[in-house]
Amino acid sequence: MWDKLVSLLRNLAAFLQKKTPVIWELIRKWWFQFIEWRKKRLARFKTLPWYFRLVNIVVTGTILFLIFLFLVDINFLWLFGKSPGLRSIGNPNQNEASLIISADNQVIGKYYTENRIPVEFEEISPKLIETLVYTEDQRFYKHFGIDFHGVFAAMKDVLKGDPRGASTITQQLVKNMYKTRNQYSRGLLGQIPGLRLIIMKMKEWITAVKIELFYSKEEILTKYLNTVDFGSNSFGIYTAAKTYFRTKPSELNYEQSATLIGLLKATTYYSPIQNPEQSKKRRNVVLQNLVEHGVFSQEVCDSLKSIPIQLNYGREETYDGIALHFRAYLAKYLEDWEKQSGYDIYADGLRIHVALDSRLQHYAEEAVEKQMKAVQRRFFDHWRGQNPWRDENKVEIQDFVENIARKTKSYNALQKKFGENEDSIFHYLNIPRKTRVFDYKTGAKDTTLSVMDSIRYMNHFMHTGFVAMEPNTGEVKAWVGDINFNFWQYDKVAQSKRQPGSTFKLFVYTAAMMHGLSPCDYRTDQPVKWDYMENGEPKSWQPNNVDYTYRGNVTLKYAFARSINTIAVQLAKEVGIEAVIQAAHLLGIKTKLEDKPSTSLGASDVSLLELVNSFGTVVNEGIHKEPVLVTRIEDADGHVIYKADNQSKRVIPYETAWLMTEMLKGGMTEPGGTTQALWEWDLFNYDTNFGGKTGTSSNHSDAWFVGVTKNLIGGAWVGGEQRSVHFRTGQLGEGSRTALPIFGLFMEKVLKDEHFKHYRGKFPEKPKETITRKYKCHTYVPVDTTRVDTTQTITSAPEETEVMPVEN
Repeated sequence: MWDKLVSLLRNLAAFLQKKTPVIWELIRKWWFQFIEWRKKRLARFKTLPWYFRLVNIVVTGTILFLIFLFLVDINFLWLFGKSPGLRSIGNPNQNEASLIISADNQVIGKYYTENRIPVEFEEISPKLIETLVYTEDQRFYKHFGIDFHGVFAAMKDVLKGDPRGASTITQQLVKNMYKTRNQYSRGLLGQIPGLRLIIMKMKEWITAVKIELFYSKEEILTKYLNTVDFGSNSFGIYTAAKTYFRTKPSELNYEQSATLIGLLKATTYYSPIQNPEQSKKRRNVVLQNLVEHGVFSQEVCDSLKSIPIQLNYGREETYDGIALHFRAYLAKYLEDWEKQSGYDIYADGLRIHVALDSRLQHYAEEAVEKQMKAVQRRFFDHWRGQNPWRDENKVEIQDFVENIARKTKSYNALQKKFGENEDSIFHYLNIPRKTRVFDYKTGAKDTTLSVMDSIRYMNHFMHTGFVAMEPNTGEVKAWVGDINFNFWQYDKVAQSKRQPGSTFKLFVYTAAMMHGLSPCDYRTDQPVKWDYMENGEPKSWQPNNVDYTYRGNVTLKYAFARSINTIAVQLAKEVGIEAVIQAAHLLGIKTKLEDKPSTSLGASDVSLLELVNSFGTVVNEGIHKEPVLVTRIEDADGHVIYKADNQSKRVIPYETAWLMTEMLKGGMTEPGGTTQALWEWDLFNYDTNFGGKTGTSSNHSDAWFVGVTKNLIGGAWVGGEQRSVHFRTGQLGEGSRTALPIFGLFMEKVLKDEHFKHYRGKFPEKPKETITRKYKCHTYVPVDTTRVDTTQTITSAPEETEVMPVEN
């Protein structure tokens, strides 16, 4: 070791002599002067009485030790490494969990690297404080950061062969908060193993004294309990009390306090979860120690020892609770803000206030679960004994499972071993192994399946997304990203983009209204042909109505309500597909849309969030609001560091918005309107009227519904994870059968809840501005008299027929 030290010092001297000759020359001069002074002092020292010499040695040693500490603290000549400065001590960099707080002031989640929520001294049980002090540092209130009595006692025990620690609570705080043993540089001398430990210990002593100067004893105890690791992903006493006992730090009793303080010696060995017997023994040792310090009697102690450890354990994970897809998306959503602001949502203890309401979120999740269970039962029955992955000709896709397998981690790992030998790769992928898969009854079930079989199993499930917003504020109030987050993290609200089908007709008709048409204008429902050029080649497109029925002259209002394809295509052809795309972007679609005729029937992918937001622009009288996920963010001290930009912009004329709102309402009033399936739910006893639009893409791969009211709108998508997985018939797979019920179930709960009566209300009957075009027209379909018994006389006027919803 000394050889290394001498070599290191020689290298340092050579470096200094080469780089800083003036400083080196000065140091040499001082050194020689010191040697001469030391010789004279030693000669005089030998003439002094022995007791003077002893005092001199002690004083000199103390001075040299203090000088050494000073040199360590200032990192003299880079020999010792950097230590925490006064600024670091006054403003320690401590990781704290950021809270996600809902609009109804509920904590719905956290972001953290260390799950820590700080508390104040007044929020900590005095019983816990007593237990901590008498267990970890019984002279805590008497020392100034270093317990020399404990140090000498520890040295004595080392000589006896019974080594123990002598760190005070303050020194442990230094290690926890400032991480002096790994976060700060070691310096040149710190590279030597024996000296490294001494230097680190000196740093802890120095910093402990500084902390004692800066903070009161109560503040030190609070900081210690807020920083220490209690195991089970529990950093700090707040999280520990919640994790192990589902209580608050202020409510901890002696036996609970003893269990937690006992953990500090070794969080795994004394864990009440992993080693309950050892945990109880350690708890009882801590309790006995309290007797020795007069906290309570032996009788009380024996009574407490006899009580088994009563846990109410619930380890908190990053993604527990509600709105899991929303919270995962929110983290990505805030990345740009983090880069601009310099804050870290995983470490800075922020309070992220979101627009989402936890009560509405519960209603949304309940609605999704109920409807998707029903959809799944129908899907299983529909494909019983068959695989649902089919091509456009309804033929099973042969390599479907294999192609998905090639994208898995298991395949990539085997490929590294077997290269391009797929026979060997798939041999191992077909070997059964223990795995966990999704199940509606239990949420997850353990089973034995091969990778290939698990792919087959998991692709028999239908998926969904649902989002609800306030049209006048843009605030997102509920967000369900899929049927289960643990098995499918890919969000179906904002990340996934699918063909919107007939919901896209909102933009076709908006473009038509902006070109001067009205809901009461007529067009002929008849076959239509659209010739166009694509990549320099002439092409022709001839879409049909879903039922292959043509109804002759109909109003645009009726055509929109019945979702007649041929009328939408005629309108898109009249105004131009560019105008339709422009209308979509004005209302809120951000995704680039394909410039081709089939886009008019929703053949170009969009996300559910931007689609619902676009409907909101119409309901909000043509004023666009960006979706608001976060209303404000506060730092750890409660200062507002971000506030949502609530700017709005008129993107379409008021008259156009009014006319399109009437069109949306027509889905409930026009004969055969596809939105009329909403009558199945208890929605119409709350002075609220509805509008909406269904949509279904080709082959029923994507089913949609966007429902609107004056104050709250919502949209749902239902489909397979892969586009080739879907129902075979519109009767089972269309939007009114799969997606619309989610909105209906959700709104039924919302309207019944008195807390949300502000969401009730009808659309205004009178416009704010003059409407120059006719919109009060209603289609009447006479009764088919050929079905009436001709022997009886019809004496009443023909009634409006009830038409089952048939959508496109």
